Amino acid sequence: MTETEQKAPPGWLVLLLAVSCGLTVANLYYAQPLLAELRQTFGVGEAAAGGVVTATQIGYAAGMLLLVPLGDRLENRGLVATLLALASAGLVVIGVAPGFAVLLIASLLVGAASVVVQILVPFAADISPDHIRGRIVGRVMSGLLFGILLSRVVASLLAEVTGWRVVFLISAAAMAALAVVLRFILPRRAPKTDVHYGQLIRSTLAMARKHPPLRHRALYQSAMFGAFSAFWTTIAFVLTAPPFNYSQLGVGLFALAGAAGAAVAPLAGRWSDHGHGRRLTAGAFVLCAAAFALAGFGAHSVVLLAIAAIAVDTAVQTTLVVGQHTIYQLDPAARARINSVYLGTFFIGGAIGSQAGSIAYHLGGWTAVVVFAGVLPLIGLAGMARTRV
Repeated sequence: MTETEQKAPPGWLVLLLAVSCGLTVANLYYAQPLLAELRQTFGVGEAAAGGVVTATQIGYAAGMLLLVPLGDRLENRGLVATLLALASAGLVVIGVAPGFAVLLIASLLVGAASVVVQILVPFAADISPDHIRGRIVGRVMSGLLFGILLSRVVASLLAEVTGWRVVFLISAAAMAALAVVLRFILPRRAPKTDVHYGQLIRSTLAMARKHPPLRHRALYQSAMFGAFSAFWTTIAFVLTAPPFNYSQLGVGLFALAGAAGAAVAPLAGRWSDHGHGRRLTAGAFVLCAAAFALAGFGAHSVVLLAIAAIAVDTAVQTTLVVGQHTIYQLDPAARARINSVYLGTFFIGGAIGSQAGSIAYHLGGWTAVVVFAGVLPLIGLAGMARTRV
C-alpha cells in the first residue's frame, strides 16, 4: 500500500501514542519545580541544582543522536520496551539517590532512555497518510506537550504530600508498565534500513548536511527551547522567594497556567497542513519575545507571570509542531534519523538555556533571566528572515 493510500490510524492508537509520549517526556521535567527541595536535600546552590535539569536534557540530546537513529534500524516495539525499562531503572536510582553526584548520573541515564518519545512520534508520522499527517502528529504532540506541562503540577503535588523521591519512584513504576503495554500492543513496524550502527550514525549526521530546512528548523527550535527552559527552570526560585513565598503546592498550581498553551498543538498541525507554517513560526517568535518582556514586569505579579507562561508555551509548541511537519516531508525513509538531528539540536539549546538561566538568576535575578531568554526568539526571527523555511 502506498503512502497516499494509507488509512488514518485508529483513534485509540493515536491516543495511546499521545499518552505514552506524555508519560515518558514528563521524566525530563519532574525536577524543575522541585529544585528548591533538591537544594535543601543535597545542600547545593541554585546553579548546581539547575544542573539536574541540564543533565537530563544533555542525556536526552545524546540519546537523540545515538539511540533514536536505531528507530530506522530495529523493530520498534522491542526498542521502545528496552528504553522504557532503562528509564524505569534510572528513575529508581534517582528516587533512592544518596548523594548529588548519583542524582546527576541517574538523570543523564533517564534523559537518554526517555528518547523513546522520539521513536513514537515518527512512528505516528509513518502510519499517517500525507494529507492528515500534520494533524495526527499534532495530536500525538499535544500528549507530549501536556506531559511536559502537567509533569510540573504532578511533581509539585506529590512532593507536597509525600516527598520528592516518591515522584520518581511512581514514574519508575509507570515506565515499567508502559514498557509491557507497548511491547504487546504497538503494531509491528519493519526496519527501514539494514546498515550497521556506525554507518547509521554517519548517515544521521549527513542528514543535517543534506537538508538545509532540517538545519534551519533545528536551530530555530533550539533558540525557542532555550528560552522555554530558562523560564521553567528558574520560575520555581521566583515563586518560592519573596514576595510570593509559595509552597511546593503553589508552584505546581502555577504550572497549570502553562498547560493552556498545549491546546495549540493540533491547530498548529492543521494550519501547517494548509501551508501556513512560515507565518506561524514568525508569529511564534514575536509572541515569545513579547512574553518575556511581559514577564519582566511580572516580578511582583503572579497574573503577569501566568500570562507570560501561557504565551511562552504556546509559542514554543507552535514552532515545534510546525518544524516537525516540515522535516517529516524531507525523507520518509529516514524520519527517525531526521528527527534525531532536529530534537538532539534543540535539546542542546534547552540544556544551555536551563544552565544559563540558572546562572543568570544567581547573578542578576529574574531581570537577567528575562533579558537573556527574551533575546533568543529574536535571534531565531533574525535567522528566519534570511531563509525560506
